[in-house]
Amino acid sequence: MGYLMSAPYIIYFLIFSAFPIFFSFFLIFHRWNIVGPMKWVGLANFNMMFSDPLFWTSIYNTMIFLLIHIPLQVVVALVLAEVLNQKIKARTFFRAAFFMPVVVSGVVVTILWKQLYSTDTGLLNALLLAIGFGKVEWLTSTAMAMPSIAIMATWKNVGLYMILFLAGLQSVPAYMYEAADIDGATTLQKFRYITIPAINPVIIMVLILSTIGGFSLFIEPYVMTGGGPLNSTLSTVLYIYRQGFSFYKMGYAATLGFMLAAIIFTVVLIQRKLIEQDD
Repeated sequence: MGYLMSAPYIIYFLIFSAFPIFFSFFLIFHRWNIVGPMKWVGLANFNMMFSDPLFWTSIYNTMIFLLIHIPLQVVVALVLAEVLNQKIKARTFFRAAFFMPVVVSGVVVTILWKQLYSTDTGLLNALLLAIGFGKVEWLTSTAMAMPSIAIMATWKNVGLYMILFLAGLQSVPAYMYEAADIDGATTLQKFRYITIPAINPVIIMVLILSTIGGFSLFIEPYVMTGGGPLNSTLSTVLYIYRQGFSFYKMGYAATLGFMLAAIIFTVVLIQRKLIEQDD
């Protein structure tokens, strides 16, 4: 009976997880355009990848996104969690309000922010003009496009990490803060020496999830900029998508996908090692 009950999950896993992974691994040694026959090419896809400047541009762009997005998201989420963990009025409402963007479709959020960022008709530039500043080319400037996407992605996802931090903060024993109050500790000292060490496992989890999510950046540049201007927002996943479903280079796209997975694994491993050393 146990095997029968778990059969749907096993079938789902084999069809939608295990098979795509093994088939993608098979594809990295082939050239295939979906409709024609496969052709064995050995390591040619890897040679193409290492000599492909656009792929490395996409890696660079994704790293820039991570460097902006992760610190911003972690800090904002932690501050919101700390504030909404206090006994303030309507905190349940504010918790729900900050979490709401998480459950809204990513495409809908991206279209909304694209309108807000519009150079000529966007609300943000209208506000800047109203207070005496000039227009900002949020999505049409190579310098501003990726930071603008990072800000939007932070707004979309910060509620999830706020909830995780809230769960961690509520698990910190109250007597630790009471003892610190007796010793005359300031709010900053309590946060530094009690709160941060107590929620360190949550911080590690948030950093790892943010890193994996950041490397998966796709919807935002695809909808907002199409990878432009001048490939300044071309993320790695968007580039893989183009190779597979625009140019039908399925073998090459699979190779890039495995390379991205290896990069994510390496970055997460380095993160864990650095955090463990700090501990």
